[in-house]
Amino acid sequence: MRLDKLSIVNYRNIGAADLTLSAGVNCLVGENGAGKTNILDAIYYLSFCKSLSGLTDSLNIRHEEPFFVVQGTYDAPSGREEVYCGFKRGQKKQFKRNKKEYQRLSDHIGLLPLVVISPADEALISESAEARRKYADGVISQCDKTYMESLMAHNRLLTQRNILLKQMAASERPDLGLLDVYDQQIAHHGNIISAKRREFVEWLKPVVTNLYNQISNGHEDVGMAYATCLDRYDLYGGLVEARPRDLILGYTSRGVQKDDIEITMDGYQIKRVGSQGQRKSFVIALKLAQYHYLTERKATRPLLLLDDVFDKLDSSRGDRLIAMMASDDFGQTFITDTDMARLKDVLGKVGKDYKIFIVDRGKATEADPQDTQTRQ
Repeated sequence: MRLDKLSIVNYRNIGAADLTLSAGVNCLVGENGAGKTNILDAIYYLSFCKSLSGLTDSLNIRHEEPFFVVQGTYDAPSGREEVYCGFKRGQKKQFKRNKKEYQRLSDHIGLLPLVVISPADEALISESAEARRKYADGVISQCDKTYMESLMAHNRLLTQRNILLKQMAASERPDLGLLDVYDQQIAHHGNIISAKRREFVEWLKPVVTNLYNQISNGHEDVGMAYATCLDRYDLYGGLVEARPRDLILGYTSRGVQKDDIEITMDGYQIKRVGSQGQRKSFVIALKLAQYHYLTERKATRPLLLLDDVFDKLDSSRGDRLIAMMASDDFGQTFITDTDMARLKDVLGKVGKDYKIFIVDRGKATEADPQDTQTRQ
């Protein structure tokens, strides 16, 4: 898959940008705060109907402006695709594919597969299990509509059950029959979610290990395991057993919303023993494994967005990552960096067609090839 043209108006700090892109590598160079990451965020938005940062749509509008627009023209497996998103303050967002507006934004997910590697991915190691669950859910949902529908239904039912628990706690005659209906449905969808997550992690484990060894030169032994409540109890039975406690707490204390993906290095939690370079190497391996997972299931190579990816990697790990990028396994790639010299070095080693865009104070302009001649 390929993004040929990108148009941005008033998105984050980008006032206006019209970029004709390379099918190989596209480099966004500029100082911190210039807007490089915001351009990647706009590309992400076109794939997922939302910002990578998690900001609400109104906060993605450039200061004092009334609206934002992001448009992309793609060469995709489904053919030529034109995707448009526009949002005005106080109005509903418009999201269109080939000039036809979506009735459900969830129908768009998976059409334009994409993998992004950014500094924020450190949360996959350092933060709570929720970050790792969201990671797995986001990847699987790009490939499996049934999974996405079960996930959405489960989350909706869980919210409704928690509301019911609070109401029942204040009632002299709680409606246990209605609670049982929720528990049966939550268990049904939870079993689907758990099985798919386990299958996903089992697929990832050998691929992540191989990629990590390529980046780190095999210096550490990394591992992954899916820790699910279903290893300890039947989900429906567990929900029934926990009802008295849940009524006191006012929320659901058991279920797949508590599951985790455990990540280890040499048998210990990587967040406790891993250096910055080791943790970043693992995150990169995890995201590149995601790239291969999507490639296999979508029968196309996703877009690959690398935001400040060479920071905190020593030169040897960086060189091994560049060697991987130079292979035919990866398609169109976007890279941000503050260092033009470092990017020139990367481009020389990758050996693919490229374009360099200078990003400065919310504007992006294509650099003159004569000024960015790559060393061979």
